[in-house]
Amino acid sequence: MTKQEFLNDLQKIYDFLNTQKSQTNELIKHLENEEFNKLGLIDDFAKALNLEMTSDLRFALVTRLVNLRDDSLVQVLKKLEKNEKEIITLQEKAYSFVKEYWHEIHTKLIDFITQNSLLTPFYQEVFIGVYNVGLQMSAWQTSWTAHIINGINKDLMVKFDGNEEKIMQYLEDEKLLDLGHGEITADRCYSALIKDGEKYKSQAYIKAFKKETTEVVDALEEFADKLIELEDDIFNQKWDYVLYIQALIKAFSEDKTNELVSKWADVDRAWMKIKTPIQIGHPLEYYEDHFRKAVALEWDIRLTNPKFAQNDHRVNKIKSAFSKIFDSFEASEKKEEYKKIYDFSFKSLDKVQLYVGRPALFFGAGFNGMFSAQVVPNDEIVSLEEGKKIFAFSDEILQSSRAKPFLKLSREIFGQEILTKDRTFLFNETTSWHQVYDISTVGHEYGHILWCDEQTESIMNKTGNFKNIEEFKATTGGLISYLLDENTDEAHLKSQVLIDLVKRSVGLIGWMEVDEVQPYYCEGLIHLSGLFSTGVLSWENEKLEIDLSDEKYEALKAWYIKNYTALAKHYLDKKDATIFLNNYATKKEKYFMPNDEKINSFVKYYFKRYQEIGQELDTNDKKSNYIK
Repeated sequence: MTKQEFLNDLQKIYDFLNTQKSQTNELIKHLENEEFNKLGLIDDFAKALNLEMTSDLRFALVTRLVNLRDDSLVQVLKKLEKNEKEIITLQEKAYSFVKEYWHEIHTKLIDFITQNSLLTPFYQEVFIGVYNVGLQMSAWQTSWTAHIINGINKDLMVKFDGNEEKIMQYLEDEKLLDLGHGEITADRCYSALIKDGEKYKSQAYIKAFKKETTEVVDALEEFADKLIELEDDIFNQKWDYVLYIQALIKAFSEDKTNELVSKWADVDRAWMKIKTPIQIGHPLEYYEDHFRKAVALEWDIRLTNPKFAQNDHRVNKIKSAFSKIFDSFEASEKKEEYKKIYDFSFKSLDKVQLYVGRPALFFGAGFNGMFSAQVVPNDEIVSLEEGKKIFAFSDEILQSSRAKPFLKLSREIFGQEILTKDRTFLFNETTSWHQVYDISTVGHEYGHILWCDEQTESIMNKTGNFKNIEEFKATTGGLISYLLDENTDEAHLKSQVLIDLVKRSVGLIGWMEVDEVQPYYCEGLIHLSGLFSTGVLSWENEKLEIDLSDEKYEALKAWYIKNYTALAKHYLDKKDATIFLNNYATKKEKYFMPNDEKINSFVKYYFKRYQEIGQELDTNDKKSNYIK
């Protein structure tokens, strides 16, 4: 097989995935058209949860199955006056239902590849091997969530009366965090806490989840054995894949907690060598676990769009803005110290491998929501040596955005005029839509890289809020690359970039009570501070006014430059993250709330309306008004 034939096969698989996603999105269409007779699957879902069907529940279950989000379901369960324990049980049952549904879809992809003899035997085996390991990762996810998120973390909250700062202090004092490079406390853990009398002890996954981890390791060993028997005639990366899987086996099998970070760094090093369009994703992110940042059970294949051509368009704009902000700092003794971190970030930018495509297979934590883009590895020592990979799923996100139902809440909050403009853009300006995605989402991933070195996160996270400012830093990094751009090639996107920002910032309020996405909720609060203080948004008599005039845009631009510069300095000084967050929002009881009274009042109002009508469809506007 020639490389071109291989890429042609890849295109067939990419198109098949597109069709599969369209078929899943049909569930949303049936919901919108009230074709409930075609939603038998959703009726089965409700029966599996032993819940009476209502329009709210139907919407929440479609969202859970199609978009892999359970925030709507949790709101519906709260309305049904389910207690916390019942909600956790139902969330877990929902996970199982969703898992079975998607496993079946993934089986069809494997059948499509093998029955049509697509790719080469080696890459067929990559898909089959990932699938077999994935089944074991999904089986493990339930006990991982039960033990870490709904077990130990809830125990810690009770033990310390909900005081997160005290929890973080306790974990550090009792040496319950994994040690990383150079014996310093790592910014994440590959272990779990186990009750030990009145105290806790830390155990590697192979000890804490012996059965599940062993089954993953067995599947990985079989995967490696199969690949060893075959050849990669297309990219000559056979041994890179094999060594990567063998590194995973070693990492999952490691039982000494203070060896885990270095073993997983070896996984990342091996993974960075693989540069084919078929990328395997392993446990990388750690959003779910707010305290110890235990790495989630990610496992997937990300497929690069065969039509994607590598380019350095966004990174050049990021570099230019990054340099301007750094140059704006006054000369001082610290500037030399700052320059080391600046150079560290710059080197990381230069080594980025960009992959634009869509998820092909995903398992484990993937059924609790897939990312729209990602920059990894998080290990900055590895990143300094090998660089990072950025994945962007723009085709998938565009397809999902066009399929999403119109909601009553959106019309009530934003008004029809803005929505009409936004929807006309979404359905009819595909090229420009991808350009805005490049600014907001690919820019966000590059934005994560800036102002950090290998110690930044562990030093700034002493009170547990690093992630809660890091997402704002990332999005604003992309935004600043647009706002400070001297070229005019993207000038026509101005109003859409602004609408996108407004919609994102307001929409993130809906995640207030979802712990694992708290960093995005906090990001939204900081953006709202800028949007309200510059008059882009104003809130009077329970009505949100939106002003997208040039005058307000310029004021907002100035606000972002000023606040992002302050944030960059905060990172360079490695000050605790909570200090920066508290400029905009303070934790009141369970959740962060805006300091500004007007914004505070709006956030409370929006969240209340989200709870009341967040699952209701808007029947006043139709997609047929936009699809030409």
